[in-house]
Amino acid sequence: MFRAHFCVAVLSVLTLTSLGSAQQSEPSTASCNLDDGRQVYIRYNPVTKSDKAPNGKPWTPGGTPMTLFTEVPLAFGGSTIPVGAYTVYPIPGKTWTLVVNKNVTPGSSYDEKQDIARAPMETDQMDQAQDALEVAFAHVGEKCTLRIYFGKAASFVPFTAK
Repeated sequence: MFRAHFCVAVLSVLTLTSLGSAQQSEPSTASCNLDDGRQVYIRYNPVTKSDKAPNGKPWTPGGTPMTLFTEVPLAFGGSTIPVGAYTVYPIPGKTWTLVVNKNVTPGSSYDEKQDIARAPMETDQMDQAQDALEVAFAHVGEKCTLRIYFGKAASFVPFTAK
């Protein structure tokens, strides 16, 4: 009898733990709505500060790269990003860099040869650390500025609709 109750208790804890993990790994979305109705949006895993951002290397929060979707061609880092879906890799450092990559195959690893655009991000240090990754867009005219907040870093980079 004790053994049966123990097994039920363990299974209940494992089920609740996996449900909690599944809820934490649900992707979040940040969007930028342009004046003509077209959108630019990014999907990302809202990880906590326990997910370490690798200094100087492409970061995949929660083990999955961010995904950029655009309904309009974008100017970014001296390149043009056509309409479509792309992976996005922030590269943390003293000054962060943002890489847009055309390989969107699930489970594939980062391949620099697939990069279509790369740009330094304006990076500031915040007084108080962010507990979780936060990604947002600020929209002004034809410009969608991507904002990434993680730890004490606040990084910004513009995408401009063409």
